Amino acid sequence: MLANITLALDEHFDQLWRQEMANDKQRRQRRNKGLGNWRLVRYCDDFVLMVFGERHHAEALRGEVSAVLAPLGLRLAPEKTQVVQLDEGFTFLGFDIRRMRKPGTSKHYVYTKPSKKAVQSIKDKVKAKTYRSTRYQDLGELIADVNRSLVGWANYFRHGVSKATFSAVDSFVWGRLMRWTRAKYAGKTRLSMKELRRRFCDQGWRFAYNGVVFTGAASVEVTRYRYRGRNIPTPWTARPAAVVTGS
Repeated sequence: MLANITLALDEHFDQLWRQEMANDKQRRQRRNKGLGNWRLVRYCDDFVLMVFGERHHAEALRGEVSAVLAPLGLRLAPEKTQVVQLDEGFTFLGFDIRRMRKPGTSKHYVYTKPSKKAVQSIKDKVKAKTYRSTRYQDLGELIADVNRSLVGWANYFRHGVSKATFSAVDSFVWGRLMRWTRAKYAGKTRLSMKELRRRFCDQGWRFAYNGVVFTGAASVEVTRYRYRGRNIPTPWTARPAAVVTGS
């Protein structure tokens, strides 16, 4: 069924794009006539229609999507389907996408950041790993486990404007590790911060125990995608025919 959904949407909107909006001249003519231009971006059954035009153009496209899905016995979920202006922002595949003013300038750019829900999800995972019931573990084992979760999460979000978010998540995780360690290794007296640093940190306040170092999400380098526009291949992008050679 998923294949039917994606095929129906792709074929419909790709055909219209090729016929009416495939080049700058066509898109300019549509704008002069008061028509909107748009492009479909899809991943599995999640998709966004980006519209250059007025709100009523986007509303019309929502009806068009409904018409494409109706023969398949499907409909759009009202709670997940919105028409928003880019300055309001929207969430897609775990990213918050919004046009904002760049700090210190009057210029506006589109920023793609990990969503609040995505950030909360990794915090909740770390909370579960550092709950009091996990204090039977060795600190080194816990650090290694937390590192794996953070690196996996950060690898997904490394192509956004994520550096500050990664640092904020690491600060949260450091606090959880600090409280976990002080509770686990406290003797008759409460483990002081000075003693914590001496016994369980190496460089400054970085946790390190039995050769295992806390690296966190910030250890993942943020690499922004270059704009590629129409160079991104689609199922209908012409490709050279395969050539088989042999002796």
